[in-house]
Amino acid sequence: MFTLFVAALGAATVLPFQSEVVFAALQVAGDYPAWLLVLVASVGNTLGSVVTYLMGVWFEHFRHRRWFPFTEAQLDRAQRWYNRWGLWSLLLTWAPFGDAIALAAGVLRTPWPVFVLLVAVAKTGRYIILALATAGLIG
Repeated sequence: MFTLFVAALGAATVLPFQSEVVFAALQVAGDYPAWLLVLVASVGNTLGSVVTYLMGVWFEHFRHRRWFPFTEAQLDRAQRWYNRWGLWSLLLTWAPFGDAIALAAGVLRTPWPVFVLLVAVAKTGRYIILALATAGLIG
């Protein structure tokens, strides 16, 4: 179970981890109930996104440096777009590009409770679907 937690946490950061393989292998082995696998993987993956969010918060501290890759105008435009549409993009943090969304949420200072709630819903939903698929209940 610790391996699943670490794989899920790492998969939600910039590290090249794959939690789905570990999850499916543990489920097929049958040593743990599916609900426990979903819980451990979801918590680990959500915490990994929190780490990525915090990296975004840290990265934003350098926005006035000359080498910072975005202009104030670009950040302002991104903030307006994100405030209008981007918040719901947190429901896509389960996808391969989800790390970038979590990072942007940190840079753009998404409210902490909203971030955690939407990311947890997305991550848990993914692992529920993976558990159902691995069990052969959905195609």
